Amino acid sequence: MSEVALLLGPIAFQAFEIPSSINIGGAQRLAVHRLPGGIRVIDSLGRDDSDIVFSGTFSGADATMRARLIDEMRASGLPMPLTWDMFFYSVIIKDFRADYRSSWWVPYRLTCAVVCDEASSAVTSIVSLAASALSDVTTALGFAASAGVDLTSAQDAVAAPSAAVKATASYSSALNALAGAGKLIGANITAAESALGATTWATANQPPSTAYILSDLVYVTQQMSSLSIAQSYLGRASLNLANAST
Repeated sequence: MSEVALLLGPIAFQAFEIPSSINIGGAQRLAVHRLPGGIRVIDSLGRDDSDIVFSGTFSGADATMRARLIDEMRASGLPMPLTWDMFFYSVIIKDFRADYRSSWWVPYRLTCAVVCDEASSAVTSIVSLAASALSDVTTALGFAASAGVDLTSAQDAVAAPSAAVKATASYSSALNALAGAGKLIGANITAAESALGATTWATANQPPSTAYILSDLVYVTQQMSSLSIAQSYLGRASLNLANAST
């Protein structure tokens, strides 16, 4: 998974922090009524998502700080966005265990309880790829706007006539606009994460207080949550448009 961007709240995992694999899926809750004669009546009670579990190692000069931030996120009990590839969930950190070896090497194991699979409804919608791409870009625009990023040009490009018709100028423009929007979102996520690191360790190399970390965390989490969700919608819009058959 080294080439996949993985974000949990304000944390963008990097280097040895990125796990080799992440589990997905779960169960369907069933009520099984066993009747005389071996007959069964089964009621489906809905999805029951498994916990998402992964592990890695925080490394480098800021390893301890990043491990502490994850632990503060666990303690806060707040829902966080968890995104990678075409997946994004709202999760609560159920369990975080870190094995402090040194200030630059902290192995960890993380368990997230799924609150909501944010991508599920869109994945199961039966709509055309072109319409789905435009819908995703429109949704991404709303999330990005709440974080101060303007994606209007990408929306206009995807909504243009013939934008879903391969080998047309509009189609190429739409793909380029989506790629540019994705880079813009990525740059803003990186900038937000850098700003968080700079503010939490700004004074005389003194460890920040819990209250100070949480204050920064709430602000940056809101921003990065919106940006990471927008990034996921843009990724799916790009894939659907690239596979458009019209």
